[in-house]
Amino acid sequence: MPRFLKSPVPAGTVSAARADVADRVRAILDDIRDRGDEAVRQYSEKFDNWSPESFRLSPDEIRKIVADVPETVLEDIEFVQRQVRTFAQAQRDSLHDVEIETLPGVRLGHRHVPVAGAGAYVPGGRYPLTASAHMTIVTAKVAGVERVAACTPPIRGEIPAATVAAMHLAGADEIYLLGGVQAVAALAIGTETVGRVPLIAGPGNAYVAEAKRQLFGEVGIDLFAGPTEILVIADENADPFVVAVDLLSQAEHGPDSPAVLVTTSEELGRAVERHIERLLPGMPTKDFAGPAWRDHGEIVVAGSLDEAFEIADSYASEHVEVLTENPRQALDKMRDYGALFLGEGTCVSYGDKVIGTNHVLPTRGAARYTGGLWVGKYLKTVTYQEVTDTSSSALLGEVCGRAARVELFEGHARSGDVRAAKYGGGTLPWNDESAVNAESSEAGA
Repeated sequence: MPRFLKSPVPAGTVSAARADVADRVRAILDDIRDRGDEAVRQYSEKFDNWSPESFRLSPDEIRKIVADVPETVLEDIEFVQRQVRTFAQAQRDSLHDVEIETLPGVRLGHRHVPVAGAGAYVPGGRYPLTASAHMTIVTAKVAGVERVAACTPPIRGEIPAATVAAMHLAGADEIYLLGGVQAVAALAIGTETVGRVPLIAGPGNAYVAEAKRQLFGEVGIDLFAGPTEILVIADENADPFVVAVDLLSQAEHGPDSPAVLVTTSEELGRAVERHIERLLPGMPTKDFAGPAWRDHGEIVVAGSLDEAFEIADSYASEHVEVLTENPRQALDKMRDYGALFLGEGTCVSYGDKVIGTNHVLPTRGAARYTGGLWVGKYLKTVTYQEVTDTSSSALLGEVCGRAARVELFEGHARSGDVRAAKYGGGTLPWNDESAVNAESSEAGA
């Protein structure tokens, strides 16, 4: 049985807080439906103190903003986008159209068709998440999306130049300095100046996540997202200092970000806790990382490595680092995670910022049923059917007639009957042509 060296605090008021967020988001969405751009501008002024003549940046404005970004920053953006593009292209290349012949002249197929447009939400707020531009926009473009409209909020009334540069270099067709619920609503619902999109992708705060949840169905979304999560699986061979640093690296995302260690070594678990207590006071982001570790940090001691993998699967964590003697065992032992980071040479921060896999990943247990953002999220797998052999159509018509009548769908049955009669001979008992002709003659008289 697992033992807890450190447990999280009880959930307490989480449900009430979520209900309050849901109510506030619903009111904003309803208002934007009614008043369009006027409401969008009002909320941008209220929440971001931002009300330019146009929220959309012109090509000249984009050029001027990008020109002011340091060359090293641009080079790093381009490096990371190459990594993301390379991996996304490999994913796209793995998806093939299909066509098979199931009966003579009966061809069935599917095609992977990109959505016509996508909205990319790139968060700002506490941190300008430049990397989210790579993950949402580059991936959409590799998938073949023709129109990508990207939104990011101003930060304390200033234009986030590096983020705008990342959006531009990633291939965004439209860039809006607009954030929060009002940005998501404008993209999903459409306004006088913002064209609606079929799908919205990208992370965000609780309000952005709730807006996506409420709009899902009216618009497609990548996935439901919550606070960032990290879970580290470590055995006695792991370096406790590295484990501590990596746990805190994700705790700094916000005060509600879970950071969990599952280890087979109680000695290592206690060493990790000591390192965290020593490192936290000196962290520039301790205001977020401190409460996250205090309220949502966990240290769990497992009786064996197999049990550690089982415990980790039960969390279905967004990020799972495997710092064990043979980390690739996790590929066979685990199934419920957003992304695996195998061995000390990699870390969740690489996935967040530079390595090329997508950092938009499932949270709050959603890894039990979905993976993260990838080119496939921007594609619709659509099917087609074609029957060119009359004998096959006659056979299908006969079976269709019988199968449909079992379900009491007479209209469906008759569509099959028509083809069975036309291509296979026979009559249509439900179609009395003499009666129809007689009625036509009487009507003519």
